[in-house]
Amino acid sequence: MEILKLREHSELASEAAAWFHSKWDIPVEEYAGSIQECLTGKSVPQWYVAVENKKIIGGIGVIENDFHNRKDLTPNVCAVYVEENYRCQGIAGKLLDFACGDMRSFGMKTLYLITDHTGFYERYGWKFLCMAQGDGEVDLTRMYVYDLEQKQLI
Repeated sequence: MEILKLREHSELASEAAAWFHSKWDIPVEEYAGSIQECLTGKSVPQWYVAVENKKIIGGIGVIENDFHNRKDLTPNVCAVYVEENYRCQGIAGKLLDFACGDMRSFGMKTLYLITDHTGFYERYGWKFLCMAQGDGEVDLTRMYVYDLEQKQLI
């Protein structure tokens, strides 16, 4: 398994946009536009894929805001996903570590994410921060923070 920065692998842009869309049901055009923007070399957005045998098996993104009301808490890790038959092998942790390391290289100091998972992100050093209102959501969602100046995740 290898983790790739899409900004260095533009040939995977369309495939990655379709893959993320199939997992999260966000319009493929949203992913395609964000991935195209990451190809410009700006720090945010950024997109990463885990690949094995030329097949995407996992992915993660870093965007300004992951569809929530806390616009002041930025940038956000988003779209963390590992194919079911590849789970419980530490791939999500490796994706998190890789994305955090890359964001560190851009001089970022903090990352945020929203999730319904409890316990998972804590294993990788993320700290619960507050509850946030997802765009168009009735229920609140857990917001986590990660200090990029601390040691590596794994």
